[in-house]
Amino acid sequence: MSEVLLEKAKTLEPRNPNKSTALFGGKSSGILNWNDIAYPHWYKMYKRLVGNYWQADEVNMSGDVRQFPALTESEREAYLKIIGLLSTLDAPQTRTALLLSLYATDPSVQSIMAVIAQQEAVHNESYSYVLSSVVSLEEQNESFQLGRKDPVLLRRNESLEKQYNKFVEEPTIENILRTLVYTSLLEGMFFYSGFAFFYNLARNNKMIGTSTMISYINRDELEHGRFIAELFRATLAENPEYNTEEICSWVYDQFKESVELEMEWSHYVLADIEGIDLDEMNGYIKYRANKMLRMMGLSEIYPESVNNPMKWIRAYVDNFDGTKTDFFEQKSRQYSKISDLNGFDEL
Repeated sequence: MSEVLLEKAKTLEPRNPNKSTALFGGKSSGILNWNDIAYPHWYKMYKRLVGNYWQADEVNMSGDVRQFPALTESEREAYLKIIGLLSTLDAPQTRTALLLSLYATDPSVQSIMAVIAQQEAVHNESYSYVLSSVVSLEEQNESFQLGRKDPVLLRRNESLEKQYNKFVEEPTIENILRTLVYTSLLEGMFFYSGFAFFYNLARNNKMIGTSTMISYINRDELEHGRFIAELFRATLAENPEYNTEEICSWVYDQFKESVELEMEWSHYVLADIEGIDLDEMNGYIKYRANKMLRMMGLSEIYPESVNNPMKWIRAYVDNFDGTKTDFFEQKSRQYSKISDLNGFDEL
């Protein structure tokens, strides 16, 4: 198949229709009327995203400041390594969301990606905020160097790094699809062993401020993952020539490889953490992979992991906003702003 490099979407082209003719590579005026978009339900996604607005310094870290020195050495080490991991993953997400929006000819995608990019920037700021609360500047800087130096983390991120950079060099429909796959992996699976560590601390009444911050980030990532999965499906539907056995096999291969790397990372960073069973963590990673595959319209690849083996984590994550879908399962700990799109019956 001959690959055509996409041009960046025009900022304003009044001769084209307001409703885009395609998500990528189509025509649109650049004028966004939310009442006249190709995928109307994405307006609700946009509203949920902007309803999640928060800032890092809203979280009180005073308790964590007192508790951090009392953590075990293994917990302190894992805390710093996992913050290093999360910052390594979130930093490029801001840029990747903006790059995708540059080539999106649907203005609703551009707007949603702008919100996602802003939220990823807040996530990255929050990691600096929590570290500055509990450790010295030297230790903060060391934690943020992990993404450049730690061999396990470098190996874990290698495939993602290659695909993200390939999209920059070759902006094609195929590379957009492949980048969306890795973004789904990142938003829906790569973070989750790290999130589990902080939730495990919280269920033992440790580092509650950090856990609260992670919960806000987690709520955002659930929404990001849901939108990215839908964008993947819609882009594939609009470009059926890419809906091939080869592409499908590639997606499954990336998920399998990523699951193995995520399990390796979790064993590396969580081996000595009391309260986390590494066999359960393996199952939880596979469970997250199955969920993301289902959301992308694909089949599960781990039939033994269709249920969450770490049920205690539901109190912190699976249903932050009470949305009645398979992806969100339990009652929320936080309320979004009320509107006619997330009315009182949703809370």
